[in-house]
Amino acid sequence: MQERRKIAVAGATGRLGRHVVDVLEERGHDVVRMSRATGVDVVTGEGLSEALAGVDSIVDAASWPSNEQEPATEFFIASSRNLQEEGERAGVQRIVVPSIIGADRATAGFIASKVPHERAIQSGPIPARILRAAQFHDFVPLFLEWARQGDVVYVPEMRTQPVAARTVAEALVDLVNGSEPAPETSIPEIAGPREESLVEMAQLVAARRGDPVQIEAVSDPDNPEQALFASGALLPGPDAVLAGPTFEQWLDSTA
Repeated sequence: MQERRKIAVAGATGRLGRHVVDVLEERGHDVVRMSRATGVDVVTGEGLSEALAGVDSIVDAASWPSNEQEPATEFFIASSRNLQEEGERAGVQRIVVPSIIGADRATAGFIASKVPHERAIQSGPIPARILRAAQFHDFVPLFLEWARQGDVVYVPEMRTQPVAARTVAEALVDLVNGSEPAPETSIPEIAGPREESLVEMAQLVAARRGDPVQIEAVSDPDNPEQALFASGALLPGPDAVLAGPTFEQWLDSTA
């Protein structure tokens, strides 16, 4: 039987964090939800020492809400420093952090902020494990809102192998409960079962909603992010764990 542990989740109300909370509770752990809504700010440190009292491990699923590289980097460095410092005082034994496949090849935008995040969380006294994940299925419906201009949604050309956020949450919890952290040069990856077309996924969402919006692929060769998207740099490596559901299966389950 798995040992019951007290585990804190930073970003507990977010897109990934809420799934981490669910998985931890389903597996019998005591969960401390850390977010601004619960009075804990990982950047300012407000409420952090109190939240970490008696905590064994941390899953750091806190994130920056926009695609801007510089403020995202500042957010991750500050939060990593605070989690390491306050975590050490509280006797935390391990921190687990999600990152993004292709972060080490990105030069701009939110994705590029994840390598400084990885370095910052690994530079502290508490052993840290990192899991690089593909883009979440959950982001596709958001494109229909973010990129909509009238009756057209402009979707970037992107080679991607998306994965369900719930699947990533399960893998993060496995790392919390796993053996001793591997060397920092070993960063596992997780992605969905197959490569998908972002345009086709967006079209599928629109069709399921009965939305007559037109989906158009766009490509800007001068945009460094576009080059990253189109090159396949966001696809998993040969040693990645591939796990379902597919995007269509996920869409069926969330309808």
